[in-house]
Amino acid sequence: MVRTKIFLVAMAIFLGAGSAGIWLVISEKNAAQERRETFFGSSKEDPPSGGEKMKVQW
Repeated sequence: MVRTKIFLVAMAIFLGAGSAGIWLVISEKNAAQERRETFFGSSKEDPPSGGEKMKVQW
């Protein structure tokens, strides 16, 4: 009975730490991507919105 409780507590701690670690990695990856975009500029060019006309440059 005691072994089962210890095992369940250890498993809960392990899963909690694992999920927190995965969340931290994903959030840091997103933050790094945002920093990269602001430093180098966005890699994709967004089309103008529906109400905005494209200006022709001669």
